[in-house]
Amino acid sequence: MHAAERERLILDALKPSGFISYRDLEARLDASPATIRRDLTRLEETGQIVRVHGGAKLPEDDGSTAPRLLGTPFDQSITQNLAAKRAIGKAAAALCTPGEGVMIDGGTTTLQMCPHLDGLGLQVLTNSLHIVNALLPQPSTRILLPSGALFREQNIILAPAGEESMPRFHAPRLFMGAAAVGPQGAMQADVVLVAAERRLIDRAEEVILLVDSSKFRSQSGTIVCGLDEIDTIITDSGIPSDTARALQDAGVNLLVV
Repeated sequence: MHAAERERLILDALKPSGFISYRDLEARLDASPATIRRDLTRLEETGQIVRVHGGAKLPEDDGSTAPRLLGTPFDQSITQNLAAKRAIGKAAAALCTPGEGVMIDGGTTTLQMCPHLDGLGLQVLTNSLHIVNALLPQPSTRILLPSGALFREQNIILAPAGEESMPRFHAPRLFMGAAAVGPQGAMQADVVLVAAERRLIDRAEEVILLVDSSKFRSQSGTIVCGLDEIDTIITDSGIPSDTARALQDAGVNLLVV
């Protein structure tokens, strides 16, 4: 297969969702991983794709030079289902052991953990400036941040594509949110978020998902992780009973608050 034909197939594979993983490309193309990487490099140099952690995506062209993310902006999301998010955050904080290190991914539900962490003496790695601001008044809480670009809609820090930005940090628990949850697993609206959360998952012994029950109604997005990678889901009583049974049948520890 000629390079031009492989490049056409790569671009065709990107069109449905705007993202494709290296694993999917290797399955689709009769080529070695090194050849596929060279194809992607040429496509990126001509501006036809953007390489990201785990694969490639179509470039965004909104006329702005500032990095942007798909999905609901933080300032809008923070007001939605707030009572449920507060209860979920309190229950999540109760799972923390004094003095341990944890990772808290940026999000409006994970943010609700912060008031309940005061006095626990935790070491917290987070990519969220909202979470940093909430933890700053807590003298016993140590805060670690990755390097990268600031995405203002969510006020989170994410690394450029292919760049390793996380401190050498391993934690027993990762607390993270999701745009949607379904039988396929946890999903996000933007592939950049997916790549960043995969980096966190790879450093965690236990993945704890914090989602209000509305996240089970929408089941579209790019998969961050399968249900088999999620240890615990904390949600509210609005979760449909059949969904709750399916999660428990999949081996997920379900906490309903």
